[in-house]
Amino acid sequence: MQLTFGAGEVFAKMVTDANGAPVANATPIRIMGLQEMSVDLSAELKEYYGQNRFALAVAQGKVKVSGKMKGALINGLALNTLFFGAEFASGTMKAIYADTAGKQIPNAAAYTIQVTPPSSGIFTADAGVQGSDGTTYVKVTGSPQAGQYSVNGTGLYTFSADDKGKTVYPSYTYTYAVAGAKKIDLTNMAMGNTPTFSLSYLTQFKGKKALLELESVVSGKLGLFGTKNDDFSVPELDFTASTDEAGFKVGTLWVQE
Repeated sequence: MQLTFGAGEVFAKMVTDANGAPVANATPIRIMGLQEMSVDLSAELKEYYGQNRFALAVAQGKVKVSGKMKGALINGLALNTLFFGAEFASGTMKAIYADTAGKQIPNAAAYTIQVTPPSSGIFTADAGVQGSDGTTYVKVTGSPQAGQYSVNGTGLYTFSADDKGKTVYPSYTYTYAVAGAKKIDLTNMAMGNTPTFSLSYLTQFKGKKALLELESVVSGKLGLFGTKNDDFSVPELDFTASTDEAGFKVGTLWVQE
């Protein structure tokens, strides 16, 4: 008798990218932080009846192989392999800085504040300014009046003399260099462009293993973020399997009884 216990292990490797091009020497990825994994084989049953109540024969028609996995760790290479199938850039991260410490507008001209992004980053765009009383300052292109501000391309914020001495909280986007960063462009591709990947699922209990290998898998749904105030976000992925390019093999199931 063989039992299974726990979430198991999932490994995947891109077979074709979103344009349908075969991926040579694709990098295998391991789904870390796996919490749930399910695979279902669902067959349409075709029943043949004569003149009486009970079926004379039952046969399987079309069979669908589908599944779902949940894993808490977000990995750029894994997301690209499992869903996007696009080219990605590495080494640069973009983030939003929301000031919580506050900065004081100078009491004398020129009433400017120069923001300095964290991690030796580069300012890219303004994301708004809040006042200490919760009001939102209005962005203008000319000379600011009371309750207004302007900002240039380097993150220099200019305020009105009427607001001198007040504390403000500027927010902005910025980029910075980090080796582990991945950038995936979500382009508006033509319908039908679908990446595929191979999938291996291993589960075991008391030394006995079961392994399912699927040749060509497509993701139908990616639940990327599901945030809560005091809990972890757990991405989930729904997928469906089909045959290999030759059209003969869906996969292989190995069991150790």
